[in-house]
Amino acid sequence: MVAGRQTSQPIGHYEFCKANPAECAVRPRDRGPLRLTQAIMDRIAAVNVEINRSVRPLNDIDIYGRDEVWAYPDIGAGDCEDYALLKRRELNRAGISLSNLLITVVRKPDGEGHAVLTVRTHRGDLILDNLRDDVRGWRETGYRFLKRQASYHTGRWVSLHDENETLVGSVD
Repeated sequence: MVAGRQTSQPIGHYEFCKANPAECAVRPRDRGPLRLTQAIMDRIAAVNVEINRSVRPLNDIDIYGRDEVWAYPDIGAGDCEDYALLKRRELNRAGISLSNLLITVVRKPDGEGHAVLTVRTHRGDLILDNLRDDVRGWRETGYRFLKRQASYHTGRWVSLHDENETLVGSVD
């Protein structure tokens, strides 16, 4: 997954930042992707499963009466971005830098928008998804990756593209 230029943040994240300004003002030092050990991988996998099983899936309309509310699932229920926020917080508490814990917006194969947590590692980007208990490499998800938080600022977002896509073509 290749990060491109800075882009607009999702409206739900914008509103989350207005309500939680300290969460969106962190400028972590980006020392490159996380060096993945078996112990760290085990912790990442455990957090993914624990949160997937402890939070009841419920959409924002049913919880808040409106679309696109990004919040921690403190009531024990939430939608995709709420799972991602909680996984990000728990893995950061476990010692992983926020520069490597990036909320990511994707499009599922059915065309529906979705949010996941990307963990940048030296072995490639890993995806923590509330729709699956296993942690997968980003290429193994079947998703189209659109944008994610910037590794250098928790309130900024960058566009994404597959390094195998041809961005510019030319002919002689």
